[in-house]
Formats: sequence, C-alpha cells, structure tokens
Amino acid sequence: MFENLSEKLEKSFKILKGHGKITEINVAETLKEVRKALIDADVSYAIAKEFCDTVKQKALGKNVLTSIDPGQLMIKIVQDELTELMGGETQEVNIKGSPAIILIAGLQGSGKTTFSAKFANYLKTKKGKSVLLVAGDVYRPAAINQLQVLGEQIGVEVYTEDSKNPVQIAKNAVQRAKDKGINIVIVDTAGRLGIDEQMMNEIEAIKKAVNPQETLFVVDSMTGQDAVNTAKAFNDKLDFQGVVLTKLDGDTRGGAALTIRHVVNKPIKFVGIGEKMEALDVFHPQRMASRILGMGDIVSLVEKAQEQYDEEQARKISKKLKTNDFNFNDFLTQINQIKKMGNIKDLMGMIPGVGKMMKNIDINDDAFKGIEAIIGSMTPFERENPAKIDGSRRKRIARGSGTTIEDVNRLLKQFEETRKMMKMVGSGNKMNALKNIRRR
Repeated sequence: MFENLSEKLEKSFKILKGHGKITEINVAETLKEVRKALIDADVSYAIAKEFCDTVKQKALGKNVLTSIDPGQLMIKIVQDELTELMGGETQEVNIKGSPAIILIAGLQGSGKTTFSAKFANYLKTKKGKSVLLVAGDVYRPAAINQLQVLGEQIGVEVYTEDSKNPVQIAKNAVQRAKDKGINIVIVDTAGRLGIDEQMMNEIEAIKKAVNPQETLFVVDSMTGQDAVNTAKAFNDKLDFQGVVLTKLDGDTRGGAALTIRHVVNKPIKFVGIGEKMEALDVFHPQRMASRILGMGDIVSLVEKAQEQYDEEQARKISKKLKTNDFNFNDFLTQINQIKKMGNIKDLMGMIPGVGKMMKNIDINDDAFKGIEAIIGSMTPFERENPAKIDGSRRKRIARGSGTTIEDVNRLLKQFEETRKMMKMVGSGNKMNALKNIRRR
C-alpha cells in the first residue's frame, strides 16, 4: 500500500541530502516535491498546500543541531504532520452496551457486507464477543446470501427476514440479541450506486429506530477523491462516528486515507487489506505514517505474530527440536501460522527498509501451495519420519503432488537445513546459527 507515494516522498527528501543545514531555499525545493507527491496520490490541492505550509513553518522554526541530518529532521516533521493529518491518536470502536449496536453504511460496491463479516470475526476472535450479523439489504438477495455464507464461514449467526422493511428487521434483530444475550449486533444496510435521498432517509430511519453506539461509514479507498466527497455527504446526514477504508491493498494512490479525516473530522477506525476474513486492521495513524515514509511498522508485525503464538505449541516444538523429532506435521503447522498473519508481501513491508526492496518483487499469496501439496502427498509415516523418505517414496510423492522429484528433493533439503538451524537457535548456539544464515 502507498508504494508510489512512498517512492516519491523518498525522492523529495534526497534534495536535502548533503546539506549541512535547513534553509528556506532547500526546504522550498523539498516541499515542492512533497506537494506534487501528495497531489499525485489524490490528495486535494488545498489540503496538500496546507500540509506543506505547516511543515515549512515547523522546519524553518527549528534550531538544527550540527549532529542532526537536515533530511532526517524533515522526515521526522513530515511523519508527525502525516500522523496528525490522519487523526493523531488511534481510536477504537465503541462496543459498550447490552447489546452494543453497530450500523454499517456506504455505497454499493464499497465492501460493506464483507467488512461486516470481517468485523464480526474480529470481535469474536480478538475481543471474545458474541455477535449477531443482520442482513438489512432487502433489495439485493445476493447481499443476504453473501452475508449468510460469510457468517457460516466464521461461525456467526446471521439474522434475516422475508420482510422488505429494513427498519423493522433491524429492530427485531436487536430484540433477538437481547433475548439470546448476544453482546454485539452489526447491521449491514443497503447500498446504492450513488447518493440519493431515498437511501439517506432509509438509513437515517434505521439509525433512529435502533440508536446504535456507532455508525461506521465504509468507503472504497480505490475511488480516490470521490471517496472523500461521499464521506462528507453521508456524514452530513448521519453524523457517523468512524470511517472504514476497504481495498487498501489494491492499486490505490492512498489519497483518501490521507484526507478523509481532515474533511469530515471523523477518525479512520479500520482498514481492509485483503479478501480473507482475518484481513482487517485497526487503523493506527502513527504506524501508517511510518510505513508511508518507508520506515516500516515493527509494532504491527509483532502484534500479528503474537496473535498466532501458541505457548503450549511452542513448548512442544522446542522439545521436539532438542530430541530431533521435529517433523513435517510440525513444519506444516508453522506454515499455517505464518499464513494466518496475512499477506506475505505486506508483512515484509512492515520491516524497516524491506518494503522498498520488495517493490518490484511479486510474492504470490499461494507461495506455500507447492510445499503444502508435497507434504499432503506424504503418508502419515513419511510426515513423522522424513529421514525414511527414499527414492521410490520421493517419486510417488512427486506424482501425487503434481510436482517433480527435484521439487521434492529441494523441500527435503530445505527442511533438514531449517531443522538444524532451529535446533542451534533452540539450544542456545545462536552464534553458529547466525553464521549459517549469513552463508546462505
């Protein structure tokens, strides 16, 4: 995400490289390029100009120490201002209530229904809440069916009715949640191809009827500046509490994320970064600013790893490594944990400096498919005893997985090297492990 903006901002800061101090001339040259980069990213001219004027004022007002690189100081000022532009502090959704009611609004095609399911999954798995999804789009049977399929996928009940009255459906769903002691009700409402009075009046009536703790406006970040205009129209009518940006992993210039908070004065609360139900992140302005400036986001990466960390399983793996019993079943478990963390290229982009190197490298999310196919073609005995996989077994595994014997041989070699390295690290012989890593 934000690859083009990151690249152009990086080029603009190079103007200050080699300068011993910040001056009005080199600041003006740098900010001219920063303003271009923001406008190219679909930030409105007025906001881009205001942003650069603020940065200029702060940069020229700094008494620069001789030990501080002017370029680094400018990056720090831009990072602080980007953070402020996107909201400053992280603001989570209000889920207090019995039940808490969350109303989802947005245009058709913005990703409302998918977000509703992702949000339900987030509340269930990360907050430990019971959730009821409400199919409030009475005009599109496909939307109701989609929500039912997604609800079944994540194990969340979906409330539906044959009625064509979305207000009554929402009220009945809230009553059902109260009767069953469900913590949170998420009401997915109907979208339209454009803003019209009928749609606005209908969702306003739903809001008055159920009095939600929060109304979230879902917007497709790929629509650029149109997303900001739509958000303003919805906010004028609904006075929503937060914004959700979907498809932020797509071919988007990111301008909506940078300006929507400024225009409607409402925080961005979540961002959708993929199709999987787990592909939903709480929006952290400071972390996003760091990523835009190519500084990575180690905090989010660690959080994602911790979410998949199983202490009991880690103890078992450690024990197996010490006794040289680590096998392909354990290897497959480790792969599944990595996959659950999210898009691999996006994860690597969170490591400082790596995002830029990965720009032109295409990493398929199905990168593990070949490995999984090979392991899936092994018998239970072979998975537990990798050393027993001889030539005839390798031929059979290759045929069964649709790969070649060379692919199978390569995996077995990599597995053995990985097992040795993990054993070194686990036994405390970290220096030798690091030497081996460097050799590769």
